[in-house]
Amino acid sequence: MNREDFPMLKKGIIYLDNGATTWKPISVVEKINSYYTQYTANAHRGDYDISMRVDMEYEGARDKVQKFINAKSRQEIVFTSGTTDSLNIIASGFFRHNLEPNDEILITESEHASNVLPWFRLAKTNGAVVKFCELDDNHYVTLNNLKKSITPRTKVISLAQITNVIGDLRPLKEICQFAHEHNIFVVVDGAQSVAHIPIDVQNIDCDFLAFSGHKMCGPTGIGVLYGKYELLNAMEPQNLGGGMNESFDSVDEVYLKELPTRLEAGTPNIEGAIGLGAAIDYLSNIGMENIAAYEQKLRRYAYDKLKTISHIDIINEESDSGIIAFNVEGIFAQDIAVYLNKYNICVRAGNHCAKILKNEVGAKNTVRLSIYFYNTYEEIDKVVELLKDKNKILNEML
Repeated sequence: MNREDFPMLKKGIIYLDNGATTWKPISVVEKINSYYTQYTANAHRGDYDISMRVDMEYEGARDKVQKFINAKSRQEIVFTSGTTDSLNIIASGFFRHNLEPNDEILITESEHASNVLPWFRLAKTNGAVVKFCELDDNHYVTLNNLKKSITPRTKVISLAQITNVIGDLRPLKEICQFAHEHNIFVVVDGAQSVAHIPIDVQNIDCDFLAFSGHKMCGPTGIGVLYGKYELLNAMEPQNLGGGMNESFDSVDEVYLKELPTRLEAGTPNIEGAIGLGAAIDYLSNIGMENIAAYEQKLRRYAYDKLKTISHIDIINEESDSGIIAFNVEGIFAQDIAVYLNKYNICVRAGNHCAKILKNEVGAKNTVRLSIYFYNTYEEIDKVVELLKDKNKILNEML
Protein backbone atom coordinates (compact mmCIF):
# COMPACT_ATOMS: atom_id res chain seq x y z
CA MET A 1 0.00 0.00 0.00
CA ASN A 2 1.23 3.44 -0.94
CA ARG A 3 -0.23 6.35 1.02
CA GLU A 4 0.11 8.37 -2.17
CA ASP A 5 -2.77 6.26 -3.52
CA PHE A 6 -5.19 8.18 -1.28
CA PRO A 7 -5.87 11.79 -2.33
CA MET A 8 -7.36 12.66 1.07
CA LEU A 9 -4.13 11.73 2.84
CA LYS A 10 -2.41 14.61 1.07
CA LYS A 11 -4.51 17.14 2.99
CA GLY A 12 -2.60 16.75 6.26
CA ILE A 13 -5.57 15.17 8.03
CA ILE A 14 -5.18 12.32 10.49
CA TYR A 15 -8.27 10.24 9.85
CA LEU A 16 -9.19 7.80 12.63
CA ASP A 17 -12.91 7.40 11.95
CA ASN A 18 -12.64 4.41 9.64
CA GLY A 19 -15.43 2.61 11.46
CA ALA A 20 -17.78 5.24 10.02
CA THR A 21 -16.39 5.24 6.48
CA THR A 22 -13.03 4.83 4.76
CA TRP A 23 -11.05 6.94 2.35
CA LYS A 24 -10.85 5.89 -1.28
CA PRO A 25 -7.73 5.08 -3.31
CA ILE A 26 -7.36 6.90 -6.61
CA SER A 27 -7.92 3.63 -8.50
CA VAL A 28 -11.49 3.50 -7.15
CA VAL A 29 -12.14 7.16 -7.95
CA GLU A 30 -10.77 6.74 -11.48
CA LYS A 31 -12.80 3.57 -12.05
CA ILE A 32 -16.03 5.39 -11.16
CA ASN A 33 -15.01 8.38 -13.24
CA SER A 34 -14.34 6.18 -16.25
CA TYR A 35 -17.91 4.86 -16.12
CA TYR A 36 -19.25 8.40 -16.30
CA THR A 37 -16.81 9.63 -18.94
CA GLN A 38 -16.24 6.60 -21.18
CA TYR A 39 -19.13 4.14 -21.15
CA THR A 40 -22.23 5.49 -19.39
CA ALA A 41 -25.24 3.28 -20.10
CA ASN A 42 -27.78 1.23 -18.21
CA ALA A 43 -27.14 -2.38 -17.21
CA HIS A 44 -28.87 -5.48 -18.59
CA ARG A 45 -30.86 -3.54 -21.14
CA GLY A 46 -28.80 -2.58 -24.17
CA ASP A 47 -27.65 -4.36 -27.32
CA TYR A 48 -24.90 -1.87 -28.07
CA ASP A 49 -21.22 -1.87 -27.16
CA ILE A 50 -21.09 0.48 -24.19
CA SER A 51 -24.13 -1.13 -22.58
CA MET A 52 -22.54 -4.55 -22.96
CA ARG A 53 -19.38 -3.19 -21.35
CA VAL A 54 -21.49 -1.98 -18.42
CA ASP A 55 -22.92 -5.48 -18.09
CA MET A 56 -19.42 -6.93 -18.07
CA GLU A 57 -18.14 -4.49 -15.44
CA TYR A 58 -21.23 -4.74 -13.23
CA GLU A 59 -21.40 -8.52 -13.28
CA GLY A 60 -17.63 -8.68 -13.01
CA ALA A 61 -17.93 -6.84 -9.71
CA ARG A 62 -20.33 -9.52 -8.50
CA ASP A 63 -17.76 -12.16 -9.38
CA LYS A 64 -15.13 -10.25 -7.40
CA VAL A 65 -17.40 -10.13 -4.34
CA GLN A 66 -18.08 -13.85 -4.65
CA LYS A 67 -14.38 -14.62 -4.66
CA PHE A 68 -13.60 -12.10 -1.90
CA ILE A 69 -15.94 -13.76 0.62
CA ASN A 70 -15.69 -17.24 -0.94
CA ALA A 71 -19.40 -17.65 -1.68
CA LYS A 72 -20.35 -20.89 -3.36
CA SER A 73 -22.11 -19.20 -6.27
CA ARG A 74 -22.29 -15.75 -7.85
CA GLN A 75 -26.08 -16.12 -7.56
CA GLU A 76 -25.65 -15.77 -3.80
CA ILE A 77 -24.41 -12.17 -4.18
CA VAL A 78 -27.11 -9.47 -4.22
CA PHE A 79 -26.21 -5.79 -4.51
CA THR A 80 -28.00 -3.46 -2.10
CA SER A 81 -27.45 0.10 -0.87
CA GLY A 82 -25.47 -1.03 2.19
CA THR A 83 -25.46 -3.08 5.37
CA THR A 84 -28.58 -1.40 6.73
CA ASP A 85 -30.50 -2.15 3.56
CA SER A 86 -29.29 -5.75 3.51
CA LEU A 87 -30.27 -6.43 7.12
CA ASN A 88 -33.71 -4.92 6.57
CA ILE A 89 -34.20 -7.06 3.47
CA ILE A 90 -33.23 -10.17 5.43
CA ALA A 91 -35.63 -9.38 8.27
CA SER A 92 -38.57 -8.31 6.10
CA GLY A 93 -38.01 -10.38 2.99
CA PHE A 94 -37.21 -13.71 4.60
CA PHE A 95 -37.97 -13.86 8.30
CA ARG A 96 -41.29 -12.01 8.16
CA HIS A 97 -42.62 -15.13 6.44
CA ASN A 98 -40.67 -17.67 8.47
CA LEU A 99 -41.25 -16.63 12.08
CA GLU A 100 -44.33 -17.32 14.16
CA PRO A 101 -45.60 -15.52 17.27
CA ASN A 102 -43.30 -16.11 20.26
CA ASP A 103 -40.41 -17.31 18.09
CA GLU A 104 -37.20 -15.80 19.44
CA ILE A 105 -34.58 -13.61 17.76
CA LEU A 106 -31.30 -13.52 19.68
CA ILE A 107 -29.06 -10.44 19.47
CA THR A 108 -26.78 -8.55 21.91
CA GLU A 109 -26.73 -5.13 23.55
CA SER A 110 -23.58 -4.23 21.61
CA GLU A 111 -25.21 -4.42 18.17
CA HIS A 112 -25.46 -1.46 15.82
CA ALA A 113 -28.94 0.01 15.37
CA SER A 114 -29.14 -1.60 11.92
CA ASN A 115 -28.97 -5.01 13.57
CA VAL A 116 -31.52 -4.13 16.24
CA LEU A 117 -34.31 -2.00 14.80
CA PRO A 118 -35.29 -4.34 11.92
CA TRP A 119 -35.76 -7.10 14.50
CA PHE A 120 -37.72 -4.79 16.81
CA ARG A 121 -40.07 -3.99 13.94
CA LEU A 122 -40.42 -7.66 13.05
CA ALA A 123 -41.24 -8.50 16.67
CA LYS A 124 -43.88 -5.79 16.73
CA THR A 125 -45.55 -6.91 13.49
CA ASN A 126 -45.12 -10.68 13.78
CA GLY A 127 -45.30 -11.24 17.49
CA ALA A 128 -41.78 -12.63 17.64
CA VAL A 129 -39.62 -11.94 20.71
CA VAL A 130 -36.23 -10.19 20.69
CA LYS A 131 -33.86 -11.51 23.36
CA PHE A 132 -30.39 -10.31 24.36
CA CYS A 133 -27.52 -12.70 24.90
CA GLU A 134 -25.56 -11.90 28.06
CA LEU A 135 -22.03 -10.55 27.47
CA ASP A 136 -18.99 -11.43 29.55
CA ASP A 137 -16.90 -9.04 31.68
CA ASN A 138 -15.09 -7.76 28.57
CA HIS A 139 -18.47 -7.17 26.86
CA TYR A 140 -17.79 -10.13 24.55
CA VAL A 141 -20.11 -12.81 23.23
CA THR A 142 -19.00 -16.26 24.34
CA LEU A 143 -20.28 -19.53 22.99
CA ASN A 144 -21.22 -20.64 26.50
CA ASN A 145 -23.29 -17.51 27.17
CA LEU A 146 -24.98 -17.90 23.82
CA LYS A 147 -25.83 -21.52 24.57
CA LYS A 148 -27.43 -20.42 27.84
CA SER A 149 -29.63 -17.95 25.93
CA ILE A 150 -30.98 -20.51 23.47
CA THR A 151 -34.44 -21.97 24.02
CA PRO A 152 -36.60 -24.26 21.89
CA ARG A 153 -38.24 -21.09 20.52
CA THR A 154 -34.98 -19.54 19.25
CA LYS A 155 -35.11 -19.33 15.45
CA VAL A 156 -32.58 -16.59 14.57
CA ILE A 157 -29.24 -15.43 15.91
CA SER A 158 -28.15 -12.09 14.44
CA LEU A 159 -24.70 -10.81 15.36
CA ALA A 160 -22.04 -8.45 14.13
CA GLN A 161 -18.89 -10.37 13.30
CA ILE A 162 -16.94 -7.45 14.77
CA THR A 163 -18.84 -4.86 16.80
CA ASN A 164 -18.38 -1.17 16.10
CA VAL A 165 -17.63 -0.04 19.68
CA ILE A 166 -16.17 -3.01 21.58
CA GLY A 167 -14.45 -4.35 18.47
CA ASP A 168 -14.69 -7.99 19.51
CA LEU A 169 -14.46 -10.74 16.91
CA ARG A 170 -17.23 -13.23 17.54
CA PRO A 171 -16.54 -17.01 17.22
CA LEU A 172 -18.93 -17.30 14.30
CA LYS A 173 -17.88 -20.69 13.01
CA GLU A 174 -18.59 -22.30 16.37
CA ILE A 175 -21.79 -20.28 16.78
CA CYS A 176 -23.05 -21.34 13.34
CA GLN A 177 -22.25 -24.98 14.00
CA PHE A 178 -24.14 -24.93 17.30
CA ALA A 179 -27.03 -22.95 15.84
CA HIS A 180 -27.51 -25.26 12.88
CA GLU A 181 -27.50 -28.28 15.19
CA HIS A 182 -30.59 -26.66 16.74
CA ASN A 183 -32.18 -25.54 13.44
CA ILE A 184 -31.41 -21.88 14.10
CA PHE A 185 -30.54 -19.42 11.33
CA VAL A 186 -27.48 -17.17 11.71
CA VAL A 187 -27.40 -13.63 10.27
CA VAL A 188 -24.06 -11.81 10.25
CA ASP A 189 -23.56 -8.04 10.21
CA GLY A 190 -20.19 -7.77 8.47
CA ALA A 191 -19.97 -3.98 8.28
CA GLN A 192 -16.92 -3.83 10.58
CA SER A 193 -15.29 -7.10 9.57
CA VAL A 194 -15.28 -7.60 5.80
CA ALA A 195 -12.93 -4.61 5.33
CA HIS A 196 -10.47 -5.78 7.97
CA ILE A 197 -10.10 -9.57 8.07
CA PRO A 198 -10.30 -12.45 5.58
CA ILE A 199 -13.88 -13.69 5.19
CA ASP A 200 -14.92 -17.17 4.10
CA VAL A 201 -18.68 -17.62 4.29
CA GLN A 202 -18.48 -21.30 3.40
CA ASN A 203 -16.07 -21.94 6.24
CA ILE A 204 -18.13 -19.90 8.71
CA ASP A 205 -21.32 -21.45 7.32
CA CYS A 206 -23.48 -18.42 8.11
CA ASP A 207 -26.87 -18.21 6.44
CA PHE A 208 -26.73 -14.49 5.61
CA LEU A 209 -24.01 -11.83 5.58
CA ALA A 210 -24.48 -8.08 5.10
CA PHE A 211 -21.79 -5.48 4.43
CA SER A 212 -21.12 -2.05 2.89
CA GLY A 213 -18.77 -0.87 0.17
CA HIS A 214 -17.90 2.50 1.72
CA LYS A 215 -16.32 0.88 4.78
CA MET A 216 -13.85 -1.01 2.55
CA CYS A 217 -12.45 1.77 0.34
CA GLY A 218 -15.44 1.60 -2.01
CA PRO A 219 -18.12 4.18 -2.81
CA THR A 220 -21.11 5.02 -0.68
CA GLY A 221 -24.54 3.69 -1.60
CA ILE A 222 -23.44 0.16 -2.49
CA GLY A 223 -23.62 -2.90 -0.28
CA VAL A 224 -23.91 -6.64 -0.44
CA LEU A 225 -26.42 -9.18 0.77
CA TYR A 226 -24.97 -12.68 0.77
CA GLY A 227 -27.31 -15.56 1.43
CA LYS A 228 -27.27 -19.28 0.84
CA TYR A 229 -28.91 -19.95 -2.49
CA GLU A 230 -31.92 -21.82 -1.17
CA LEU A 231 -32.66 -19.08 1.36
CA LEU A 232 -32.37 -16.22 -1.12
CA ASN A 233 -34.53 -18.17 -3.54
CA ALA A 234 -37.23 -18.38 -0.86
CA MET A 235 -37.01 -14.67 -0.11
CA GLU A 236 -39.81 -12.33 -1.13
CA PRO A 237 -38.44 -9.43 -3.22
CA GLN A 238 -38.91 -6.16 -1.35
CA ASN A 239 -39.06 -4.17 -4.57
CA LEU A 240 -40.80 -5.05 -7.82
CA GLY A 241 -40.23 -3.46 -11.18
CA GLY A 242 -38.04 -3.48 -14.23
CA GLY A 243 -35.15 -5.85 -14.72
CA MET A 244 -36.19 -8.49 -12.17
CA ASN A 245 -39.18 -10.01 -13.98
CA GLU A 246 -39.41 -12.36 -16.94
CA SER A 247 -42.98 -11.43 -17.81
CA PHE A 248 -46.28 -10.25 -16.37
CA ASP A 249 -49.69 -10.44 -17.98
CA SER A 250 -52.06 -10.22 -15.03
CA VAL A 251 -52.19 -10.24 -11.24
CA ASP A 252 -51.86 -14.01 -11.27
CA GLU A 253 -49.29 -14.22 -14.03
CA VAL A 254 -46.09 -12.60 -12.78
CA TYR A 255 -42.87 -14.50 -13.42
CA LEU A 256 -39.58 -13.45 -11.88
CA LYS A 257 -36.05 -14.00 -13.10
CA GLU A 258 -33.50 -16.24 -11.44
CA LEU A 259 -31.20 -15.11 -8.63
CA PRO A 260 -29.69 -12.67 -8.07
CA THR A 261 -31.56 -10.50 -10.59
CA ARG A 262 -34.97 -11.20 -9.02
CA LEU A 263 -33.82 -9.32 -5.91
CA GLU A 264 -32.39 -6.31 -7.78
CA ALA A 265 -35.35 -4.38 -9.17
CA GLY A 266 -34.88 -1.25 -11.26
CA THR A 267 -31.71 0.40 -12.46
CA PRO A 268 -28.94 -0.78 -10.14
CA ASN A 269 -26.20 1.32 -8.57
CA ILE A 270 -23.90 0.66 -11.50
CA GLU A 271 -21.06 2.99 -10.58
CA GLY A 272 -21.26 1.80 -6.98
CA ALA A 273 -20.84 -1.85 -7.93
CA ILE A 274 -18.02 -1.05 -10.35
CA GLY A 275 -16.29 1.05 -7.68
CA LEU A 276 -16.71 -1.74 -5.14
CA GLY A 277 -15.07 -4.12 -7.57
CA ALA A 278 -12.10 -1.75 -7.86
CA ALA A 279 -11.89 -1.50 -4.07
CA ILE A 280 -11.81 -5.28 -3.78
CA ASP A 281 -8.98 -5.37 -6.31
CA TYR A 282 -7.06 -2.85 -4.21
CA LEU A 283 -7.58 -4.70 -0.92
CA SER A 284 -6.82 -8.06 -2.50
CA ASN A 285 -3.50 -6.76 -3.85
CA ILE A 286 -2.48 -5.80 -0.31
CA GLY A 287 -3.84 -9.03 1.16
CA MET A 288 -6.48 -9.20 3.87
CA GLU A 289 -4.16 -11.19 6.14
CA ASN A 290 -1.61 -8.38 5.90
CA ILE A 291 -4.25 -5.75 6.63
CA ALA A 292 -5.51 -7.62 9.69
CA ALA A 293 -2.00 -8.16 11.08
CA TYR A 294 -0.96 -4.54 10.62
CA GLU A 295 -4.13 -3.16 12.20
CA GLN A 296 -3.67 -5.40 15.24
CA LYS A 297 -0.09 -4.23 15.73
CA LEU A 298 -1.07 -0.57 15.37
CA ARG A 299 -4.03 -1.00 17.71
CA ARG A 300 -1.82 -2.62 20.34
CA TYR A 301 0.67 0.24 19.99
CA ALA A 302 -2.09 2.82 20.44
CA TYR A 303 -3.59 0.95 23.39
CA ASP A 304 -0.26 0.62 25.19
CA LYS A 305 0.38 4.36 24.78
CA LEU A 306 -3.11 5.46 25.87
CA LYS A 307 -3.11 3.07 28.82
CA THR A 308 -0.26 5.02 30.42
CA ILE A 309 -2.42 8.17 30.64
CA SER A 310 -4.16 8.13 34.03
CA HIS A 311 -7.13 10.29 33.02
CA ILE A 312 -8.09 8.03 30.09
CA ASP A 313 -10.53 5.20 30.67
CA ILE A 314 -10.45 2.61 27.88
CA ILE A 315 -13.77 0.84 27.51
CA ASN A 316 -12.59 -2.07 25.34
CA GLU A 317 -9.21 -3.02 26.73
CA GLU A 318 -9.17 -6.28 24.82
CA SER A 319 -10.15 -5.94 21.17
CA ASP A 320 -9.71 -8.10 18.10
CA SER A 321 -9.96 -5.14 15.73
CA GLY A 322 -8.55 -1.67 15.18
CA ILE A 323 -11.16 -0.07 17.45
CA ILE A 324 -10.38 1.72 20.72
CA ALA A 325 -13.26 3.30 22.66
CA PHE A 326 -12.36 5.55 25.57
CA ASN A 327 -13.30 8.57 27.67
CA VAL A 328 -11.22 11.33 29.24
CA GLU A 329 -12.13 11.72 32.88
CA GLY A 330 -14.47 14.64 33.48
CA ILE A 331 -14.67 15.72 29.82
CA PHE A 332 -17.59 15.10 27.48
CA ALA A 333 -16.70 12.80 24.59
CA GLN A 334 -17.80 15.27 21.92
CA ASP A 335 -15.56 17.94 23.47
CA ILE A 336 -12.57 15.64 22.97
CA ALA A 337 -13.52 15.18 19.32
CA VAL A 338 -13.80 18.96 18.85
CA TYR A 339 -10.44 19.47 20.57
CA LEU A 340 -8.68 16.93 18.33
CA ASN A 341 -10.32 18.43 15.27
CA LYS A 342 -8.38 21.66 15.93
CA TYR A 343 -5.30 19.63 15.08
CA ASN A 344 -6.82 18.04 11.96
CA ILE A 345 -7.51 14.76 13.72
CA CYS A 346 -10.81 13.05 12.96
CA VAL A 347 -12.34 10.71 15.55
CA ARG A 348 -15.89 9.68 16.34
CA ALA A 349 -17.65 10.68 19.55
CA GLY A 350 -21.10 9.64 20.74
CA ASN A 351 -22.96 6.38 21.11
CA HIS A 352 -21.92 5.12 17.66
CA CYS A 353 -25.47 3.93 16.85
CA ALA A 354 -25.14 1.30 19.61
CA LYS A 355 -27.60 2.97 21.94
CA ILE A 356 -28.38 -0.03 24.12
CA LEU A 357 -24.69 -0.63 24.88
CA LYS A 358 -24.66 2.15 27.50
CA ASN A 359 -26.44 -0.24 29.85
CA GLU A 360 -23.59 -2.71 29.47
CA VAL A 361 -20.52 -0.43 29.64
CA GLY A 362 -21.89 2.27 31.93
CA ALA A 363 -21.13 5.11 29.53
CA LYS A 364 -23.61 6.76 27.21
CA ASN A 365 -20.94 8.27 24.96
CA THR A 366 -17.33 7.46 24.13
CA VAL A 367 -14.55 8.64 21.88
CA ARG A 368 -13.73 6.04 19.24
CA LEU A 369 -10.50 5.61 17.34
CA SER A 370 -10.95 3.22 14.44
CA ILE A 371 -7.78 2.31 12.60
CA TYR A 372 -7.26 1.24 9.00
CA PHE A 373 -4.22 0.06 7.08
CA TYR A 374 -3.28 3.56 5.87
CA ASN A 375 -2.88 4.91 9.42
CA THR A 376 0.62 5.15 10.89
CA TYR A 377 2.50 4.94 14.18
CA GLU A 378 3.39 8.62 13.82
CA GLU A 379 -0.30 9.52 13.66
CA ILE A 380 -0.97 7.58 16.85
CA ASP A 381 1.93 9.36 18.56
CA LYS A 382 0.42 12.74 17.72
CA VAL A 383 -3.01 11.76 19.11
CA VAL A 384 -1.47 10.41 22.31
CA GLU A 385 0.65 13.53 22.79
CA LEU A 386 -2.43 15.76 22.49
CA LEU A 387 -4.35 13.69 25.04
CA LYS A 388 -1.60 13.56 27.67
CA ASP A 389 -2.16 17.03 29.14
CA LYS A 390 -5.67 17.28 30.56
CA ASN A 391 -5.18 20.93 31.53
CA LYS A 392 -4.30 21.79 27.93
CA ILE A 393 -7.54 20.16 26.78
CA LEU A 394 -9.59 22.04 29.37
CA ASN A 395 -7.94 25.37 28.58
CA GLU A 396 -8.59 25.01 24.86
CA MET A 397 -12.24 24.25 25.57
CA LEU A 398 -12.71 27.68 27.16
